[in-house]
Amino acid sequence: MTAAMARCRIVALFMALWPLTGQARAETVVDLELVIAVDSSASIDDREFALQIAGISAAFRDPDVIAAMSSGPQGRIAVTAMFWAEPGWPVDAMPWHVITDADGAEGFARMTEGWPRRIEGGTGIGTAMFNGVRLIEGNGLSGARRIIDISGDGRETPMREFYVTLGQARAIAMSRGITVNGLAMLNDEPDLDTYYRDQVIGGPDAFLVTAYRIEDFAAAMRRKLLREIEYQPKISQWIDRDQ
Repeated sequence: MTAAMARCRIVALFMALWPLTGQARAETVVDLELVIAVDSSASIDDREFALQIAGISAAFRDPDVIAAMSSGPQGRIAVTAMFWAEPGWPVDAMPWHVITDADGAEGFARMTEGWPRRIEGGTGIGTAMFNGVRLIEGNGLSGARRIIDISGDGRETPMREFYVTLGQARAIAMSRGITVNGLAMLNDEPDLDTYYRDQVIGGPDAFLVTAYRIEDFAAAMRRKLLREIEYQPKISQWIDRDQ
């Protein structure tokens, strides 16, 4: 593909997103819009995929996470799980769930547990992030905070054709005030946390959580969800340098 053709593809991607920001919609107001983007690439075997699913489901059944969901002014959050892999394949996303209580959280946990693995292939973090933006922009919801939560165990796969790159997708998310957080699984690449910190996460209050082994995924997911979901209003810009 020539440089001119690549530039045209970039422009087309931005134009595909642009109309979504200006549409007048009747929107449900929530405290948080959260996309949980789950690695379904070939480097994740069936056991590891099952551990990810179990970890997400367990986190949404955790009493502290459930309490955090109703801690904001609206008393509700919206969440979807999106499964991603090869850049050239579409992501597989669950319906959006607006959750206010334990029953709603249990419904999301059960749907996550029953969701089949339908895609795999390379590691297309950029395409996953771009599609996370589209899921947020077109969901008919309005949240004070909007987060894409990328988990994975490897770096972006070099592309055989031109698709949206990780850097482009990250810029698109940040330009729309969407935060990208990360959960880096270090079992295959011990320095993946540095890559996620420098290349993946970004936006307001972005942060990274690590899991040294795939067996640590559930605990890491719980920590990350608590930090993302719990309503913590900023009451001052003062920074205490002694802490």
